[in-house]
Amino acid sequence: MPKALPVELVELQQRVEEVAQGYGLGIFRTSYEVLDFDEINMVASYTGFPVRYPHWKWGMEYERLSKGHEYGVSKIYELVINNDPCFAYLLESNSFVDQKIVMCHVTGHNDFFKNNYAFQHTNRKMIDEMANHAARIRRYMDWYGVDKVEEFIDKVLSIENLIDCQAPFIARQRDEKEKDDEMIGDGFEVVRLPSDKEYMERYVNPEEFLDEQKRKQQKKAKEAKRFPKEPMQDVLLFLLQNAPLTRWQRDVLEMLREEAYYFAPQAMTKIMNEGWATYWHSKLMTEKVMESSELIDFADRHSGVLQMAPGQLNPYKLGVELYRDIESRWNKGQFGPEWDDCSNMAEKRLWDKQLGLGREKIFQVRKIYTDVTFLDEFFTIDFCKQHGFFAYAYDKKRQEYVIESREFAKVKKKLLSSFTNLGQPVIHVVDGNYENRAELVLKHLHEGVDLDVQFGRATLKNVHAIWTRPVHLMTSVEDRPMMLSFDGQNFQEKLLTKQI
Repeated sequence: MPKALPVELVELQQRVEEVAQGYGLGIFRTSYEVLDFDEINMVASYTGFPVRYPHWKWGMEYERLSKGHEYGVSKIYELVINNDPCFAYLLESNSFVDQKIVMCHVTGHNDFFKNNYAFQHTNRKMIDEMANHAARIRRYMDWYGVDKVEEFIDKVLSIENLIDCQAPFIARQRDEKEKDDEMIGDGFEVVRLPSDKEYMERYVNPEEFLDEQKRKQQKKAKEAKRFPKEPMQDVLLFLLQNAPLTRWQRDVLEMLREEAYYFAPQAMTKIMNEGWATYWHSKLMTEKVMESSELIDFADRHSGVLQMAPGQLNPYKLGVELYRDIESRWNKGQFGPEWDDCSNMAEKRLWDKQLGLGREKIFQVRKIYTDVTFLDEFFTIDFCKQHGFFAYAYDKKRQEYVIESREFAKVKKKLLSSFTNLGQPVIHVVDGNYENRAELVLKHLHEGVDLDVQFGRATLKNVHAIWTRPVHLMTSVEDRPMMLSFDGQNFQEKLLTKQI
């Protein structure tokens, strides 16, 4: 059970938050709880929430975290939830300097949750909503059986990434109702050019012209009948609105879709969020909170946070270094047309206009950017070279990952592609009534990276379980347009000669 916060930690929280607000951070009220290893692993397996719906994956995650701690591979120092009030958990066995670092780090996350635009549409009472979801799903399990409900949850969770993460910020669907085409006889109304003389009619309105007009009208009518009228990226919403689901299945799908959208901003801002929290735990500790006797312990913990593991991108390290680079550039005035037009490298190295705009700039960046726009604008060629970034790829002959390129354009393109659409392939629903047989057609928007066919098959199988009719997926494999299909029993692959 959660333990009451000791007096020294209550005083530390007050001090940290007072100092943070003095720097300009705006935070939700924070509620801390102290947990032991077993308790914090349990909460972490529930993605930070104390109550979740019953499912086997939570047990799997708990075992993974427990083994990681048991073998000394990993240790959870803190957990923090985007909520109002903001809930955070402290590990009971942390030293006092650890608790200082954690509280400073949590305060940075808290400020980011409250002020970054990507989180403005999230449910700030999600801790209560998660408990509500758990109660409703438990009720369905009592009514319809654990296995039946859990099996359906498995299907939905396997495709929970098929959402439109930009949907909360952009109106995707048209509100206007399109007018029906006017029909006459067995054809469409054709606009004829005016002709005063009857004998000129066949010259003014030749049959070829009228036939072309009719074909355009027929094509327009066919497109108007397409379902959906426009490609739809939120596959879960399409299934929610159109799949033949029972009432309880529809409710479960709606709950899991809501949770997917709640977590989406965290995936959209992983580098920014962790970088921001790391920036502020470093600044608060070194300038206001840390005692001189704690310097060595702080340096040890901080270096561990910024450590780069082979073959992995550390979001803490990349994020904090980008914020520091931005702050330095805007303090020195290393931006704008004058800076861009300067070709004298010696002059650029000594460039310092002493503008002092760095702190203001990073607060602005924290507010309006996500990882993709953050990296696109501030991951510069100078930053790339300074920190030694490179692109790597898997060599099939050598059967290992190798450095593919150190060229800035390729490195940045690969970096951006790994964060676009949360690093997931972009899938659209393009037709829910393919060939008038109620078959579903999905389309993979190929952006230079082939779809993993095995994952594509698994996706089709699980979408079919919800749609109950044959499902098709259009994609490209090695520059060849293909359609993968699943009819409930068999998979098929065929080359396409034209796009649907």
